[in-house]
Amino acid sequence: MRPSLLVAALLLVVAGCAGDTAPRPPRERWVPRPGTAWEWQLDGRVDPRADVPVYDIDGFENSAEDVARLHRDGRRVVCYVNAGAWEDFRPDRDDFPASVRGRPNGWSGERWLDVRRLDVLRPLMERRLDMCRRKGFDAVEPDLVDGYLHDTGFPLEAAHQLAYNRMIARAAHERGLSVGLKNDLPQIPELVGTFDFAVNEQCAEYGECARLSPFVRAGKAVFHVEYGLARADFCAETRRLGLSSMRKRLRLDTWRQAC
Repeated sequence: MRPSLLVAALLLVVAGCAGDTAPRPPRERWVPRPGTAWEWQLDGRVDPRADVPVYDIDGFENSAEDVARLHRDGRRVVCYVNAGAWEDFRPDRDDFPASVRGRPNGWSGERWLDVRRLDVLRPLMERRLDMCRRKGFDAVEPDLVDGYLHDTGFPLEAAHQLAYNRMIARAAHERGLSVGLKNDLPQIPELVGTFDFAVNEQCAEYGECARLSPFVRAGKAVFHVEYGLARADFCAETRRLGLSSMRKRLRLDTWRQAC
């Protein structure tokens, strides 16, 4: 082989190797649009039969294959993780020191977390987000990110919650995951630019749905459920506001009544 051809061949090999190992640009972050239909199933392994484009399911209870199956059907998949409370039934429960576990939050086996302790909670939450990413989820729903509004056993203030929620959103984005703001209505004005969608429970029952309008105006979905109201009592209003609404049972099994 002539020297010039040998050099060219070597350059092609080097370029090919670099192409295999060079970091790829992050995928474009998914931002669901207002009015996008969804299913929310946290009770057990996912049942894929709901005819909707978005599924929100438990990150621990479902496998990468469960996520891949939903993807094959053209669905986007949201990873539910509890970001604001310790749960005694999770496999990482022993990683949370007693010092960050507060008062019970009303759910069996759960205690509020001290969200002031970013030094302790950041790496624990990052590991949960890594799990969501490894399983192929598109987004994450961090639950209970409004502890400052409750009796947690810690002197939490709004500023502590803002710092914690922004940390969660930043960590999700660093992993290519979209992230939804769960409830926490008072801090929507400060956080609507940081989060990619919202998840809300019972805004109609409490007369608060209009407070979610900043997300809709920003072109971001509000995934909303009611438990105690009949659809006739809320669907017309939430459709007018641009929310993605349905009625569910509190256990969040497969039963659903969409608006």
